[in-house]
Amino acid sequence: MYMSYGWPQVIPIEQGQCSSSQRIIYLKVINGLLLVVSPSHVELWSSSRHKVRLGKYKRDSESLQREGENLQALWSPDGKLIAVITSSFFLHIFKVQFTEKRIQIGAKHPSGLFLANIFLVLSEQVPFAEKGFSVSNIVSDNKHMLLGLSDGSLYCISWKGEFCGAFELNDFRYDSSSVTLLPNSLSNGFASAETSGAFVSGHKFSRKCAIVQLELCFLMRLLLIVYSDGKLISCSISKKGLKQPEFIKVEKELGSGDVVCASVAAEQQIVAVGTRRGIVELYDLAESASLIRTVSLYDWGYSMDDTGSVSYIAWTPDNSAFAVGWKSRGLTVWSVSGCRLMSTIRQIGLSSVSSPVAKPNQDFKYEPLMSGTSLVQWDEYGYRLYAIEEESSEQILAFSFGKCCISRGVSGMTYARQVIYGEDRLLVVQSEDTDELKLLHLNLPVSYISQNWPVQHVAASKDGMYLAVAGLHGLILYDIRLKKWRVFGDITQEQKIQCKGLLWLGKIIVVCNYIDSSNMYELLFYPRYHLDQSSLLCRKPLLAKPMVMDVYQDYILVTYRPFDVHIFHVKLFGELTPSNTPDLQLSTVRELSIMTAKSHPAAMRFIPDQVTGESTLNNRVSSEEDLSEREPARCLILRANGELSLLDLDDGRERELTDSVELFWVTCGQSEEKMSLIEEVSWLDYGFRGMQVWYPSSGVDPFKQEDFLHLDPELEFDREVYPLGLLPNAGIVVGVSQRLSFSACTEFPCFEPTPQAQTILHCLLRHLLQRDKIVEALRLAQLSAEKPHFSHCLEWLLFTVFEAEISRQNINKNQISTLKRAANFSLLEKTCNLIRNFPEYLSVVVSVARKTDGRHWSDLFSAAGRSTELFEDCFQRRWYRTAAGYILVIAKLEGPAVSQYCALRLLQATLDECLYELAGELVRFLLRSGREFEPASTDSEKLSPRFLGYFLFPPSYRRSSLDKSTSLKEQSPNVASVKNILENHASYLMSGKELSKLVAFVKGTQFDLVEYLQRERYGSARLENFASALELIAQKLHMGTLQSRLDAEFLLAHMCSVKFKEWIVVLATLLRRSEILFDLFCHDTRLWKAYAITLQSHSTFAEYQDLLESLEERLTSVLNTEDK
Repeated sequence: MYMSYGWPQVIPIEQGQCSSSQRIIYLKVINGLLLVVSPSHVELWSSSRHKVRLGKYKRDSESLQREGENLQALWSPDGKLIAVITSSFFLHIFKVQFTEKRIQIGAKHPSGLFLANIFLVLSEQVPFAEKGFSVSNIVSDNKHMLLGLSDGSLYCISWKGEFCGAFELNDFRYDSSSVTLLPNSLSNGFASAETSGAFVSGHKFSRKCAIVQLELCFLMRLLLIVYSDGKLISCSISKKGLKQPEFIKVEKELGSGDVVCASVAAEQQIVAVGTRRGIVELYDLAESASLIRTVSLYDWGYSMDDTGSVSYIAWTPDNSAFAVGWKSRGLTVWSVSGCRLMSTIRQIGLSSVSSPVAKPNQDFKYEPLMSGTSLVQWDEYGYRLYAIEEESSEQILAFSFGKCCISRGVSGMTYARQVIYGEDRLLVVQSEDTDELKLLHLNLPVSYISQNWPVQHVAASKDGMYLAVAGLHGLILYDIRLKKWRVFGDITQEQKIQCKGLLWLGKIIVVCNYIDSSNMYELLFYPRYHLDQSSLLCRKPLLAKPMVMDVYQDYILVTYRPFDVHIFHVKLFGELTPSNTPDLQLSTVRELSIMTAKSHPAAMRFIPDQVTGESTLNNRVSSEEDLSEREPARCLILRANGELSLLDLDDGRERELTDSVELFWVTCGQSEEKMSLIEEVSWLDYGFRGMQVWYPSSGVDPFKQEDFLHLDPELEFDREVYPLGLLPNAGIVVGVSQRLSFSACTEFPCFEPTPQAQTILHCLLRHLLQRDKIVEALRLAQLSAEKPHFSHCLEWLLFTVFEAEISRQNINKNQISTLKRAANFSLLEKTCNLIRNFPEYLSVVVSVARKTDGRHWSDLFSAAGRSTELFEDCFQRRWYRTAAGYILVIAKLEGPAVSQYCALRLLQATLDECLYELAGELVRFLLRSGREFEPASTDSEKLSPRFLGYFLFPPSYRRSSLDKSTSLKEQSPNVASVKNILENHASYLMSGKELSKLVAFVKGTQFDLVEYLQRERYGSARLENFASALELIAQKLHMGTLQSRLDAEFLLAHMCSVKFKEWIVVLATLLRRSEILFDLFCHDTRLWKAYAITLQSHSTFAEYQDLLESLEERLTSVLNTEDK
């Protein structure tokens, strides 16, 4: 798994003299060095921690004019030679030679980087220069280069500069001869073009289309050829490589006919094929080149019109992911299973300038590689992804990546801590008591990483409290509780350790060390409290380089190539404390040598024996204690090609389980937590099918039954979220996805890995219920009751069980007998009985009902209980929002009369509790019920249960008020009851001058306040005394807050509409709305005089003196004008 983090780094490239072709033509990383070839010069950079230019070769203008610009380039596998084909078909071979001048990079210690000289050793025109051919890219082995020509032939050149001639391919399926030298073969000048010999074949593989790309995988002896018409041909080569072109044989044709590029993953035996449609197709070379799957951005809203065709594909060094660059826009990294790990293309709304619809202008850059991607290259560790923007020659973008090779290789793993590691840091998932997961960036000490860059192995202790990290040499430990690092005190001891793998054995760290002097491997055992040679507990020599390792309790598994398994038992004598000197002994307890033609293992994990069957909770503990002392007899194997199998260590038999797996977790017997929620699971795996949960059977021997594996189809992961690990005590899977953050002060966005959690509790509970383990299911649910998302888990459990029941009914609609029907409901009933033990039951049932078709509600509530009884239970507990969810269900199952009665009760209760938004929904429901819930109506569409809220009615009903339903009022006593309840509540609020609540009530229920004020002007809305009213209302409204002022404005507008002078004067005074008061007093001088006397005679109204003076001044000037 690879995930990008931080801002892209920009590596500037020197500008050349060429202006006709402004682009970088070649990019390659070998042995920590980055080679960049542009049309006029060559640059060599360090690809280590510090990006420094070590050397360059710049061609002069005369050379460019005579021999042309650099067109194609290739770096020899040993990194010593560089071959360049120019536009005038000259072959240049450069030699790279390092000097003794060391580069100092602002530190006390030297950097280990040396300046390099690049000089030209050969310049010669190729023999086919006069033919006017165009050439493809160049591929090579250690001795020969191969390039494709526009006439469909191949041309071979040695690294010594010898031109070996052009040749055509023959199809070996028709003739044993495989290569035909062309009649005018262009050799190295040893024979004339007219007299060059030729192998005559009766069946030439004749393709006159131009070759546009070659891809060579020497490990698989595979050569891929891409033609300009979109055809892709795979060829086999001999053991001697390209030296013998007559042994290059055409094997088969791949792709869908619109291929533009291809890249091979040797470890996975997969070829990724890029197409003109912008789609990448993955083919399995081990299975007759069958199509595995396709990946594209179509599902994210981007088509070929947005991204263009695929321009380049590059696999990570471990072949577990690949980067895809598009010609018109963007770069994306995918896992083999099709999970999108990283993308430079923004995923936002269609109205944005960076959306698929809108096309941004050239100066408005929101994302890297906006103009497309021409070249992509990973560094040798997979920590950096170098990318070149289309038609760019100014800079290289370097994206930083963290990786997490879960359950692979020779380093251990844990379920209590999820870690992504970058070149100089750890990204640790912090799972606190809150629902939110956080990612902590933990930088390694500079004193260690500066000398031992980069990070190569990371292992977390079983409790997740300690992290062991190994770089180029030595190792360091991090205590998460104390937030402190522990290092080797003696740096000479540190430099003697070349860590090739890490394991935790309780409180002991196990290091797989490579001894350079003797080319041997060994296991070193250090206590975590002291990293020093004096504290070394044991040193165990190994037979060879270990392929995979694992540890379980006191047992260590070591596997060598081709497939030799050794298991060691560890015994510790004495207490493991700094004051003691304990003795650790290692004994070999099992050796297996397995002969197989399958691909080599990428990971192996012990499988402890599980306690299954009908064992009770009391004897389970003792049984597990007995089993903990036994040696594991089985292990799970994940092979490099994604095949998952189970190995019996007693007899060496291997059982295939599934394929296309990227990673897995063995869960049984792995957690020491007493509250572990994954005891019933054997293991989980992740691949292109998503997450799969594997359970043991309930037989005597859970691993030898034919049906011992049970898959769970309900656990799916988003294709943007990649799973990192498990949290057993929370019953969740932790995943990570990419997010982008943008800043105005940076050119490019910041890539932020974001952890996400997905529960598996519902899968575990359903599995237990299916096996009639009711007590165990209840115990598991009780352990989880305080965990985050518990209510969601119960809801998802009931929903999946109910959906499965509906599906079975639809399939067997006309074939279900009464007996079968009763049996089918058993799982649904057991699920309801389980959830009924928790207070979330009432809300879970109604939530599931809202998510399913109303035609099936009777089935759900026959198992869950009568809807009216569930409503009454909610009502008595004052869970009014949950109770409201049952109204529609009652209307469907019990009839409109019962639902209206329940809704009226609930309306009165919600008004008493001031839940006005909910009351408004109930009002609108009751107003609709008179028209829609007719006794003769059976239209299920009117009772559609697929609501996002409790009652989501059309917008036309949102603004409907009681006066718009006059005819309905006269006909329906139900509506009259609603009006009576609302008016009584309005009178209650108005009498108590609870004006903020009144405003919320009017807005929430759309109550007609104007009609009410007109009717109650001399009733509950009357103000007896201005002074007391002003003082009381000021206290109730708290005019210092914005919301209170908005409420007062709302009421003032309604009072003005009914010309309610008493209220207008009070509210306008509180709001200091002098224009309203002035307009009122101009036409009523008696009211003005009474108003002025009242404010002047009460000291509590001193704050309104400025308002009074302003009004008096304006009114006086108006009266004087009228007198004149």
